[in-house]
Amino acid sequence: MLITVAGVKKEVKDGLTVSQLIVDEKVETPMYVTVSVNDEFIASDSFESTVLKDGDSVEFLYFMGGGQ
Repeated sequence: MLITVAGVKKEVKDGLTVSQLIVDEKVETPMYVTVSVNDEFIASDSFESTVLKDGDSVEFLYFMGGGQ
C-alpha cells in the first residue's frame, strides 16, 4: 500500500501499525514523538493498535519548550 510519511510517498506492507512505522523510520527519541495521521493526533498508547491504511498521511512532530 502507499502512504505519505513526512511529505514523502512510501510503499509499505499492509497491516502496518504506527508503532512499527516509528521503528521502520528510525524515529529519534520515539518516546517524545507525537504522531498525526491524516491531521488527527494519535494517542501514544494507541500506536500499537492503530493500523495505517492505503493513502494515509503520517507526520512525526516534536514539541519543544524553552525560552523565557
